[in-house]
Amino acid sequence: MVPYCHAYIGNWYLYRVRYFFKKKTHLKPWPLFRYVCWWFGIIAMGAALIGPVAGKAHTDFTVHMIGHLFLGMLAPLLIALAAPITLILRALPVHAARRLSMLLKNRLIRLFRHPITASLLNIGGLWLLYTTGLYELMQQHMLVHVFVHFHVFAAGYLFTISMIYIDPAPHRFSHMYRAIVLVCALSGHAILSKYIYANPPVGVPKDQAETGAMLMYYGGDVMDGILIFILCLHWYHAARPKQRMAISTS
Repeated sequence: MVPYCHAYIGNWYLYRVRYFFKKKTHLKPWPLFRYVCWWFGIIAMGAALIGPVAGKAHTDFTVHMIGHLFLGMLAPLLIALAAPITLILRALPVHAARRLSMLLKNRLIRLFRHPITASLLNIGGLWLLYTTGLYELMQQHMLVHVFVHFHVFAAGYLFTISMIYIDPAPHRFSHMYRAIVLVCALSGHAILSKYIYANPPVGVPKDQAETGAMLMYYGGDVMDGILIFILCLHWYHAARPKQRMAISTS
């Protein structure tokens, strides 16, 4: 079932792009970069959910952590960079696009997309997973297993789009505000990896916990570095016109 859903989601994006630009030929072609990000995001998601990584993650905490990096950090970042909401808004009829825009302005959506809320859902969820008996429980019950994986991806995606604005974001926060929240969230992620190193989750051998914690720490640094780079790049582009205006008026 999971492979079929995975293939459907991947092909949906390609179908919508082709359908949209076939009808609206006056617009510029959808950037190849968006295609690449979408498909690599789907591949990263699939690697965590199906195949050898997903199979071995049940018994090997190190492999589980590889899946965590793919599903909770890499896939959300790539999917966000593919700008799926922008594509949907352009592909929908005008009245449907307006309804979706109104939905994005909903107070509940605003709450979940708030940088602090998204950080708590993402980093707080990981603390709950690895410092309680939830990790052991998810290995024993399929429904818990599915819910945890869904939460890891969803929280990772919300966290990503709350920090970098690729798609339309009706309720925007300043770059400084997002940068401060991002640094705090990344600190929580780093502290958790050190905690796992010293205090393995229930049922996890110490050697696997140590290797998994180091993978979480250093692998997370790579993903975080990309996120920081994109945020700073957006910040630079947003500030550059103001600098030019200040120079011209002085």
